[in-house]
Order: sequence, then C-alpha cells, then structure tokens
Amino acid sequence: MSKKNNIKHESAIGRSWEEFEKDVYTADEIRESDLRVSLISEFIRARDELGISQKKLEELSGVKQPIIARMEKGYSNPQIETVLKLLAPMGKTLAIVPIK
Repeated sequence: MSKKNNIKHESAIGRSWEEFEKDVYTADEIRESDLRVSLISEFIRARDELGISQKKLEELSGVKQPIIARMEKGYSNPQIETVLKLLAPMGKTLAIVPIK
C-alpha cells in the first residue's frame, strides 16, 4: 500500500522499521545511534572528498587501517583521541553544535 511520496514500508510481520525501533529501543538509544551514524557518514565523506584510502589515512594518522575499517563499518566505538588523530590529517576536527 504505497502512494507516490507517501510510501509506507511494511515488513512481513506488518510493522515499519520505525515502529519496531520504537518498541525495542529507548529514545536515548535511537538518538545515540543516529548521532553515531551521522559521525561515521561525515568521516567517510571527508575521506572520500580527499580521495584517500584507509591505508593512506593510516600512513597520515598512525591509526592502523583495520581500526579505521571497523570504525567506518560501525563495528567499534573509537575513543575521541583516535577520532581526532584521524581527522587532523584530513584538515577536520570535532565540534559541538546544536542538534537539529
């Protein structure tokens, strides 16, 4: 049952991901996950814009490529020091900004 520009995604069990997510996770967990996804997406975008590989970023930052790969895939939660080491050679830093 979908209409153009008003698509409702239903699974085999009849609930949308958003409905399932709200039943399983707290609002704080959802917000934290969304922020983590945003951070990782921006990190990958910055690396892609510079056209550097994970291996090249390893050379520039001193952070091992497998650590970078795990972070980009969301398999790990790196420490702030690690994130800063990775951002510096890309000419980036972290900032505290209001949530939209």
